[in-house]
Amino acid sequence: MAGPTFDDIPEEVPELLGGGGKVDQEALFRLYEQQRDLDDDAPISVRFVLARDLNKRLDKYLVDRVPFLSRTSIQRLVREEAVTVNGRIPKPSTNLRKGDEIIAILPPPPSTEIPAEDIPLDVLYEDDHLIVINKQDDIITHPARGNRTGTIINGLAWHFQHRSTGALSTVGEEFARPGVVHRLDRHTTGVMVFAKTETAHWRLAHQFEHRRTEKRYLAVVHGRLEPYADVIDVPLGKHMTVREKYAVRWDETGKPSVTIYRVREVYDKFTLVELELKTGRTHQIRVHLSHLGYPIAGDDMYGGSHVTKSDILIPPPSRREGVRGWVRTEEIMESRSALPSPLPEREGGAILLTRQALHSTLLGFVHPIDNRPMEFQAPLPPDMRDFILLLREHQFIARPNVAGAKTDIDALLR
Repeated sequence: MAGPTFDDIPEEVPELLGGGGKVDQEALFRLYEQQRDLDDDAPISVRFVLARDLNKRLDKYLVDRVPFLSRTSIQRLVREEAVTVNGRIPKPSTNLRKGDEIIAILPPPPSTEIPAEDIPLDVLYEDDHLIVINKQDDIITHPARGNRTGTIINGLAWHFQHRSTGALSTVGEEFARPGVVHRLDRHTTGVMVFAKTETAHWRLAHQFEHRRTEKRYLAVVHGRLEPYADVIDVPLGKHMTVREKYAVRWDETGKPSVTIYRVREVYDKFTLVELELKTGRTHQIRVHLSHLGYPIAGDDMYGGSHVTKSDILIPPPSRREGVRGWVRTEEIMESRSALPSPLPEREGGAILLTRQALHSTLLGFVHPIDNRPMEFQAPLPPDMRDFILLLREHQFIARPNVAGAKTDIDALLR
């Protein structure tokens, strides 16, 4: 008798199914490993189309097709809306019929323990279900390419053993990324959330996947960015020749990518811009700004350059007032007087910024258990803070009043 058909598995995962139409655990492991190496957070899903009536519940059917997941785990996936039947959210008890289309997001298979390391973490919030941190520069989120140490995950393992209670969600453990709901680039700083339970993990992941989170970033870009606010709606995909890079792709490999930017402060040679992510593609902000011709300062991968003090110490602009919609110079000077002093005097050629000047300032989401709205802001790291203070001191032109801006820059500079 004919069994289920699998005629619409995504082209990038044709090897996912093994004998008897079952999901191959090793194949799934390899696919997640490849995604990890490519810094890709997209969930892996499988599509089943029933060729006959089975008179079987959804949870029992999926246990047969995904043998490394228990029935309890399958039921949890269904309840957390990681499974659809004919485009609708089903129940575990839903009876399947001929022609039904089942799409299931597959978590990584279960795995080994990650070594705990005493790595300093800036914890912004923690409860029994999640932990929010302010990520520092030059640290990756989870082990990759055979290196299982020196990451945030290792630091969190230590944190839970010695400073707190609980543990990270086991979702993603096989690929050394337990509890990882989203990521930031190695040299991007700012707010991140990690899940401590499986239920919290799936519910947070669902919010990120369905764009129900609020994500704001601050970046300093080369040049004077105009207009003061706009939507960048440009598809992105892997770079055609450079493995580590991403690029604007207008072909079938390009994925929809949307960023809203708002100019917060204008300097003579740079612009401070607030960015709101509507999608979460890898390197999205960096590629979008580079595409506009305003690469992020310090981002030499996408057209930016390292910043020296001599890049900032230039004669002040002759005009700082009288332009409509700008805050007057006296107001910014008063605001600045309450802030710490910028960097001490240095050699003019000293490099001030060797990484992309990009910081995740704000993250908002609904608590995965009690549905409370939550919002966190992360103070700027020292290099970006000093960079902006020096720009205010020597190159400030204006602070446009742009609707929709949300980040309290002065508070983050303190």
